[in-house]
Amino acid sequence: MIIKKDSVLSLDKFINESLYNKKLGYYMKSNPFGEKGDFITSPNISVLFSEMIAIWVISFWENLNCPKQFNLIELGAGNGEMMTIMISTFQKFPQFKNSCNIKILEKSKHLKKLQKKIIKDRKVEWLNDLKNLNNLPCIFIANEFFDALPIKQFIKKKGKWFERYVKFNNKIKSEYLDILFDIKKLEEEIKFKISLKQNFIEYSPLALKYLKIITNKIDNNDGGILIIDYGYLEKEMKNTIQAVSKHKYTNILNNFRNSDITYNLSFNLISQIIKKLGSFFQATTTQKKFLTKLGILKRAEILSKNMLFSKKAAMYFRVKRLIDEKQMGNLFKVTFITNKKCKFKLGF
Repeated sequence: MIIKKDSVLSLDKFINESLYNKKLGYYMKSNPFGEKGDFITSPNISVLFSEMIAIWVISFWENLNCPKQFNLIELGAGNGEMMTIMISTFQKFPQFKNSCNIKILEKSKHLKKLQKKIIKDRKVEWLNDLKNLNNLPCIFIANEFFDALPIKQFIKKKGKWFERYVKFNNKIKSEYLDILFDIKKLEEEIKFKISLKQNFIEYSPLALKYLKIITNKIDNNDGGILIIDYGYLEKEMKNTIQAVSKHKYTNILNNFRNSDITYNLSFNLISQIIKKLGSFFQATTTQKKFLTKLGILKRAEILSKNMLFSKKAAMYFRVKRLIDEKQMGNLFKVTFITNKKCKFKLGF
């Protein structure tokens, strides 16, 4: 899309252009992950995070009665670090490994190339569309995936709803523009009253699209999805959109295509959407409780027995960052969605 002076885009289209423009989009031209990038995710902090996710997946597969063939799908694999560690863990469980068809959904060609260099397993397949999945049981992993999807914002002013747009004053500088909107049109589309007791709404049409496809796969073929992301549990929605560059917050409007734009997930909204999509079991907890129940501290203790003090201290410092309530422990939430009949609740 060519951006001209006085161009006006809805917020979700502005974010999509900024992050996913085929040539100039933020995620399409560079690797934003790690110390040298713009932000750090849990797999970049400690290999123990990815190990815990791997153990959770294996345990869930066992709960599904060890299907001889199933799909493990990572939604947005970043720099490939998490899947690399998970595959390394899977090697110790040959029956599981032989049953597991690993698939990655990745939109960025740049990141896909990076992932293919790092992930050595020849069985791994990259997807362009979840609709192409076969009819095997599916376990979906979404670590910081949904927060990277474009969102719309709606603001209530004096009893009327407005949708937020972005107006370009020139190719670089822009400003917000709120345009009157009939909220009933949105509610008819999503089949529930999203505006009830709200003065502000953040909603991702693309997230709804993915959740429809995923829950349909789970409903018809068995399996589940594990969502790990930063967000909040309160019912009242709020403005959480933010941009990050070089590990610092930056102005969303003035750093077009050169910063990560993200937002905090409303886990209450996700729960409402899932309830409208069918009869599913849902459980939500904090990252601290999830990783602790999975045994991350016990695993750290085992690994640290023969370590030098400096390495041991570094490992515990990284684990603390993942589970400390003042750091990622409470900020990040974990949601598990599966069939109603499923009794699996490891980590919750």
